[in-house]
Amino acid sequence: MLILASASQSRKKLLENSQIEFIQISSNFDEALVKEKDISNLALELSFQKASSIALNIQEIDLPEKFYSSSVEILGCDSIFEFKGEAFGKPADKEEAFIRWKKMSGQFGFLHTGHTLIIGNFDLTSNIFNITETIRKTVSSRVYFSQLEDWEIKSYVDSLEPLHCAGGFALEGIGGKYIEKIEGCFSNVMGLSLPWLRKNLENQLILT
Repeated sequence: MLILASASQSRKKLLENSQIEFIQISSNFDEALVKEKDISNLALELSFQKASSIALNIQEIDLPEKFYSSSVEILGCDSIFEFKGEAFGKPADKEEAFIRWKKMSGQFGFLHTGHTLIIGNFDLTSNIFNITETIRKTVSSRVYFSQLEDWEIKSYVDSLEPLHCAGGFALEGIGGKYIEKIEGCFSNVMGLSLPWLRKNLENQLILT
């Protein structure tokens, strides 16, 4: 049984569309606690901390009964956009979003998504959650942006979508029409590599 340790609506939608059974629980981990200069490693460490936060507190969570009689997989993810060596999180305001898009117009960057899958089960006699395996990987996709006019950038920024997205864009939203092409995993740009998840969930089923 899968727990998505994230409040992300885009990740939730990806799992729902893939017909993967899961429940969604926000980890509420304070991301400011993690200090890591390498952007790819930062995304990975944040994903690990989010998943770990749920694993450490899972006994305090009111889970459906079926979670106690099967393997439990806790999925933590974190996405960071890298542009010319600089980490782009969510823009602070419309001005920052506009300046960013001026830089990114006609250029490319990398969307790094850290993935952590913590696998375990409950000891039914003691109700203790035992972690049996932790799988971690950063999946990176190269994103190419169209050459945009200032009015197009302003229109997009005025939609406010960029203010809620890592890197200042949403492939699955209004910003999708400004993406020229993607090299690498498509769903990874939306916050979760479905091929990575499928492979690791299938491996777990084979092993159990």
